[in-house]
This record gives sequence, structure tokens and C-alpha cells, in this order.
Amino acid sequence: MNNPEVTQQALEILRSGEPFQWYVIPLLALVVYVYANEISKKNYRCVAAGLALYMVHWAYEIANALIQHFSGHALWTVPTGTAFLLLVGVGVEISLMFSIAGLVATKTLPEDPKAKILGINNRLFFAIVFAAIFSFIEIFLVRTPTFAWVYPWWGAFPVFITVYIPFFAAATYCYHWKPKTQAAFIGTLFAINAVALIVFAGILKWI
Repeated sequence: MNNPEVTQQALEILRSGEPFQWYVIPLLALVVYVYANEISKKNYRCVAAGLALYMVHWAYEIANALIQHFSGHALWTVPTGTAFLLLVGVGVEISLMFSIAGLVATKTLPEDPKAKILGINNRLFFAIVFAAIFSFIEIFLVRTPTFAWVYPWWGAFPVFITVYIPFFAAATYCYHWKPKTQAAFIGTLFAINAVALIVFAGILKWI
């Protein structure tokens, strides 16, 4: 596929119900179960970490869609293989995965937020580790028809530095923030994302 093709293919299925598959429903149920289970155990820090990463994820996806609108091409697209394309670069399956990725990452964290691993603060260490894992996964994904890096300069290393480290840093650092700080971070990003979706997707139809 060349770049115009992957962009056009993604736009053709954007929020179309035609490729929908029923497996989305049990995936959604599993995400609800994961959060309900953590809430029932009063693991609110894990819940906050999961939501923090998810809000950052949506901010990036909205930005990527706006890049597509203004330049003609997003940095990454999902041209096929998804049951429902939410925005040009994110299918429902990817989004559901990211909804719990931050929560999962916190399961590896030491209780001491100041502890160091290989001389690096453990929060940053695990953010880097998970960012590297997800960057390698993207290397595999772009070798399939289901995911594309559109620009030749956009690849695993830029994704690692500019996307996945911020994603997982939001989760690992949010985990030990005070509840008010967690709520402020998550709530602010939620409000920004919601307004952006209403304006750019709902009203202006840009994304």
C-alpha cells in the first residue's frame, strides 16, 4: 500500500457499521469486568492509572486525526481489519486495549515510588519498558494490512519517544499521585477530549 491508499481506505470505513463484528461486545464486557474488579477491591490507584493513560491515548488520537484533516494524511492509520474505526488511526479493538493498558502496567510497580531500577526511578523505568514493548508490537502491526505508518520518517523510535513513553508515564506516575491530583489530571483531559470530539467530529466533521 502507498500512503494515499492507506489514508483513503481508513476514511472509507471511518465510523461505518458495515465491518462490525460481535466480538466487540465481549471485549467491552471484559474491560468493564476489569475495572469493576479493581473498584470492588478498592484499588482506586490502579483505576486512576488506567484512566490516565486512556485519556492521553484519546488526546493523541484526536491530534492524529486533526493532522490528517489539515495535511491530508495522519501519522498512522488503520486502513482495514477493525470492526469499527473510531478515528482515522484507532479501531475499537486498539482503544479497548489501551483502556486497560495503564491499569495492567501498575501491576509491575514496586510500592516504593522512589525505588530505583538500574539507577532509574522505577516509575520511569517501567514506563520505558512498556513503551519499548508496545513499539515492538507496532513494528509487527505495520507488516500487516491492518496498521500503517504513513510518513517515512514516522516509525518505531519516534513512536517510542513521543507516544508510548508519555502514555505509560501518565499511568505509572499517576498511580501514586494524590486523589485530587489524579482527578484533576483525568478530569481535565476528559473535558478537553470530549469538547474536541464534539466540535471536530460532531459539529465540524473534520475528524
